[in-house]
Amino acid sequence: MGRLFVVSLEGKIYSCKHCRTHLALSEDIASKSFQCRHGKAYLFNKVCVCISEEDRKDEYDQNCSVNVSVGVHEDRMMMTGMHTVADIFCVGCGSIVGWRYETAHEKSQKYKEGKSVLERFKVSGPDGSNYWISPEAHVVGGSDADDA
Repeated sequence: MGRLFVVSLEGKIYSCKHCRTHLALSEDIASKSFQCRHGKAYLFNKVCVCISEEDRKDEYDQNCSVNVSVGVHEDRMMMTGMHTVADIFCVGCGSIVGWRYETAHEKSQKYKEGKSVLERFKVSGPDGSNYWISPEAHVVGGSDADDA
């Protein structure tokens, strides 16, 4: 595949809590009302694949954040219905940091397609804060938005 380019972002940054690799900007948050097995999760408009040396463009695409790789697509039953998703991994350390919505099978959920979720437990916030798991945070079943 070639060498991966890790991009440093400027602004209020969410980063991998293990290696501090930049993942997303706070201005790209679409929703803070999502839930995952470990508690809170944020839906981001812009989280995408870090580009390889062969595919590198002259300029970094400002329409996405960076430094993640995408796993295999799989169908998952979530709280809001069936979705085709792919786990996203930090390219710095390989940790799973969330998932990307590829396809929403319910018409009302189509707005999620192409967006990604970062689990707050797995990332550090812009101020360096970490989200800690509370004992009642474990959600049985698929992870998804809390549409209440």
